[in-house]
Amino acid sequence: MAKQFVVIGCGRFGQSVAVKLAEMGSEVMVVDENEEIIQNIANKVTYAVQANATDENAIKALGIRNFDVAIITIGSDIQSSILVTLMVKELGVKFIVAKAQNPYHAKVLYKIGANRVVFPEKEMGIKVAKSLLSGNVLDLIDLSPEYSILEISVKDAWVGKSLVEINMRRTYQISVIAIRRGDDMDINVEPDRVLLKDDVLVVIGHNDDLKKI
Repeated sequence: MAKQFVVIGCGRFGQSVAVKLAEMGSEVMVVDENEEIIQNIANKVTYAVQANATDENAIKALGIRNFDVAIITIGSDIQSSILVTLMVKELGVKFIVAKAQNPYHAKVLYKIGANRVVFPEKEMGIKVAKSLLSGNVLDLIDLSPEYSILEISVKDAWVGKSLVEINMRRTYQISVIAIRRGDDMDINVEPDRVLLKDDVLVVIGHNDDLKKI
């Protein structure tokens, strides 16, 4: 069964999360006190409600307790962020994601029940910095402190060769999990697949090994 999400606070980060979740088929309710924001996003999510999230009665009336995940993206107003996180936790939402302004804010959010705290600007900055360190890294996903998934462009030395000839696992200790060619993504990668200049490889491996390429 698809999870139900409530996104509280609809700044740029909150809107992007809500819209993407809805596009992926999830039931999403957004809550914000700004009428214009609610009107602009109403046709992109399941429900859009104008309400003051710090009003406990208003939050209860929305049936927040029925949602699987609450995403609290009130980052600039630390007091409101903490208050809403605490209320949502007390209402019984199983999993809470909260946006933090700084490490101290994050520490308080964890203390009062947030399951995950995010720093969108910081995380994006780190991701961009890592990708810029290598010209052939197109995208990066950190799976853990030790392992990542990378999208990399094909090196000149690989063009015209098959995966079995390059032998990624033995040579680089990484695995190719998909190949993107134009708009097509192939996740059933055959060992005899010959690489073209414009192919993009999706690879997984230990960060130390990924740095080598």
